[in-house]
Amino acid sequence: MTQQTSDDLLGAFDKAGLTRRYWVTITLLVLQEMFEFFDFFVVGYLVAVLAPRWHLTYGESGMMLLGAGLGAIFGALIFGRLADVFGRRSLTIIGGFVVALGAGLLALIPEDSWILFSLLRIIVGFGLGGAIAAQTPYTVEITPTRYRTFISSALVAPASLGILIAAVLSHQLLPVIGWRGLAAMGCIPGLIALGLLFVMPESTRWLLSRDRFDEARAAAARQMGVAFDSLPLPAAKPQTPPPAPLSDLLKNRRAFWLIVITWFGMSTTTYGYQLWGPTILSIILHIPVRDVAGYFVYVGIAGFARRFVFSALPVWIGRRHSGEIMGWGAAILILAAGIFRSDFVAGVPAFVICLTGAAIFINGGFSNMGPYAAESYPVGLAARATGLAQGVNGVGKMLGPLILALIAGTSNVVAPKATESAVLPAFAFLAACSLAAGLAYTLLPIETHGRALTIKGEADHPALPVDRVKQATT
Repeated sequence: MTQQTSDDLLGAFDKAGLTRRYWVTITLLVLQEMFEFFDFFVVGYLVAVLAPRWHLTYGESGMMLLGAGLGAIFGALIFGRLADVFGRRSLTIIGGFVVALGAGLLALIPEDSWILFSLLRIIVGFGLGGAIAAQTPYTVEITPTRYRTFISSALVAPASLGILIAAVLSHQLLPVIGWRGLAAMGCIPGLIALGLLFVMPESTRWLLSRDRFDEARAAAARQMGVAFDSLPLPAAKPQTPPPAPLSDLLKNRRAFWLIVITWFGMSTTTYGYQLWGPTILSIILHIPVRDVAGYFVYVGIAGFARRFVFSALPVWIGRRHSGEIMGWGAAILILAAGIFRSDFVAGVPAFVICLTGAAIFINGGFSNMGPYAAESYPVGLAARATGLAQGVNGVGKMLGPLILALIAGTSNVVAPKATESAVLPAFAFLAACSLAAGLAYTLLPIETHGRALTIKGEADHPALPVDRVKQATT
């Protein structure tokens, strides 16, 4: 066979259909991410149980809530860099095992060990941030361009089921298996990672970016379900992989700051209300955590349903305008939750109604945000760009829970009086963060919908004008 260029192999790969191996791999990745998010969000219910039981202060409770955010910063940045050097597959699988390790050990700690609890949550966050930094660009890269905007967005949607599962299982199982049993369920990502060992091929696009053409040909054949010899073999010889410093991302300053501002704003907002929400509602309404979890089931359902809407929306109006809708809508409803926190509408807490509405925009918007960083840079930088996004996401995971503790006073014991006085200013801050994200999409416009991924080249790509988005789709 005459040797050809990498573009010939990429063209054959990009024109292929979605095979059974593709869907099996994607299903396992979605399940892994779903239970990784379960591990992250279940801590809100664990702390709501343990705060009065262990007589915790706001500061101590806040540390337990923000530990995973701290771990996610380091996990995302480290795994993102390593995934650009060593590949997506191994880092995705390792991340799943790390999450399972931290969650499993959490179920075994002694009573009143809030410091050890916080340290293990750092491990959970490290694995979660690291796994997402590798698996998000992987999903973008193995999906043909013509399907990428919808499928890569839709595949983020089931991750919000992790939030819903955390609420449902807390509501149903806390009285049965206790907080330790609930924490132990976080080991599930480790089982899924075992399955990925057998079915997940390496990213063909990443292998091409590293000039590993023979391996790229094998990975493409495996995913496409065709004979190895039927695919073009590029002529160039493999080269020594260059270093992958994070500073390469600064070559495109617009994309860099857009990622930082949008992820900081939306992550701070969502983790602030999701992690403190159960505690606030339990204290204000004087109801047990089990009943609080029942209310938050509706918040989870709203977020999950809307993610599918936001998966289709960018196909019609582009990622940029979808991001604007997310930021503005969330800001209005989060502020309303703080203002009407003690009111009821037809017997339902207005706090829950507003948060359910906010979940529609926030969780839905994450379907649009999730693949955005990987699409904004060439494949050789995609994992570092996703790592940057998840690193900033980790800052939001820390700041969201921390802000209420700082406003209420970290030395205060979690109590109704302190919570009531802190909710409005804290939620006003969270609303401002959402607003900043929406404005960033307006002032730093980059449109990735319909644009083919670049294997190599400069980090600075011209933005596709928004009025050409629908044209690019066709």
